[in-house]
Amino acid sequence: MFKNFKSVDRCVIGKGAYNQLGEILEKRRIASDDYIVFIVDKVFENGLTNIKQRIPSKPNDIVIYADVNDHEPTTEQVDEIRDSILANKNSLLPAGIVGIGGGSIMDIAKATALMVTNEGSSQLYQGLNLIKNSGIWHCGVPTIAGTGAEVSMTAVLTGPTKKLGLKCDWTIFDQVILDPEVVADVPTDQWFYTGMDSYIHCVESLTGTLNNEFSRAFGEKSLLLCQEVYLNDNLTKLEKDEKLMIASYMGGLSLTYSEVGVCHALSYGLSYVFGYRHGIANCIAFDVLEDYYGDYVTEFRKMVTKHNVTLPKNLAKSWSNEEIERMVDTTIALEHMWNHAVGKDWKQKVSRDSIRKLFERM
Repeated sequence: MFKNFKSVDRCVIGKGAYNQLGEILEKRRIASDDYIVFIVDKVFENGLTNIKQRIPSKPNDIVIYADVNDHEPTTEQVDEIRDSILANKNSLLPAGIVGIGGGSIMDIAKATALMVTNEGSSQLYQGLNLIKNSGIWHCGVPTIAGTGAEVSMTAVLTGPTKKLGLKCDWTIFDQVILDPEVVADVPTDQWFYTGMDSYIHCVESLTGTLNNEFSRAFGEKSLLLCQEVYLNDNLTKLEKDEKLMIASYMGGLSLTYSEVGVCHALSYGLSYVFGYRHGIANCIAFDVLEDYYGDYVTEFRKMVTKHNVTLPKNLAKSWSNEEIERMVDTTIALEHMWNHAVGKDWKQKVSRDSIRKLFERM
């Protein structure tokens, strides 16, 4: 059975592309009471770059600054945003939702676009094709490159019992704007961790059992772009941002028609139990996976050294047995990732003890 692949409907790419956002949104404003919801990373509220001043909002619109600074997006956060929007407008649905920020904001925007048309908590819909009603039109404007959230069919949320995405065809953005000029300056470590998400997407997509010519075409090019960004000294910041933005998009397409693997399975455990952001969780996990990803881990470590990145070490010394077991529970439950990484017989090759040993190496 082949996947009936769904991708982003429309995408504007290039320097200055963000300037078209207002024009694009005008086509959504048909009735006099139509309004747009802008969900923006809170870091832009107080003047980081000029994003706040450039939001093409109108008096009837809603601008929400979402705080994702110290935690992954949660089901509770999405539910609160959904409820506040509908309460503010007497249950009138928005004409569209625009997410402006990093991967967390992309996921919140995608999830909110689904939840305004579906009853109950978003935690009820964590999984594959559990959403009952199609969402509303939504647009993603990434301001940091690497996550692939702008193109993926998953809105990853941490709930009371698990970290898992709202995953269906309706999750995917209807419109994406990729403009390297709106990529914000961030600390080197954050830039590295986020970009490595794209690198790891490609490694896991290309090395797994569900790989195919479509996923390879995107994954191989994305991997080359990541290598150029992180190993080439002759690129300007704008050139790096543009290449990494395209690598992120292509890496997201590659994994969508393939799958992620061991690193993401482990990182979900780290994020769920300790709240690590996805990018750094991936890097912590990938660093101990040479038995699975060989030369790619060696190259990753070369990139870490080249950019003087501080990768957390010896974390397991402070973890309790209960915490490690909870991470193992989260990780081993992600069967689709293990199936891709190891094969359909992965349960004969991977045990709770072997997963535990990987965590103990961190």
